[in-house]
Amino acid sequence: MLDEDIKRLGVKERSDEAGIIAVLLKHFEAHRIPRALDIKERVDKGEPLNDWDISFIRDVLDEANRVEPLVNRHAEMQSLYAYAVRLYHEITATALLNERAELQLEAP
Repeated sequence: MLDEDIKRLGVKERSDEAGIIAVLLKHFEAHRIPRALDIKERVDKGEPLNDWDISFIRDVLDEANRVEPLVNRHAEMQSLYAYAVRLYHEITATALLNERAELQLEAP
């Protein structure tokens, strides 16, 4: 799947992956991590995910699936990828607990 994206972007050789990695890391650092940490802070306080959060998480997970083959070819990215997976797992697991607690409070 990523190979198709690479071709569509005009990347013809694997050596061009360095540029793709640089762009992905910059985007991840500037946008994905700060937003994820904001969401995590809110769910850690007991707040539920809102529609924007859910959409964001879906987008991140879709992106993670697309870049996984690239990550598998570049060991230097694997610890960051694993960190991101753990972070999003913590967010979703905590949000699920929050939803369950809210449902119990609403039950008659």
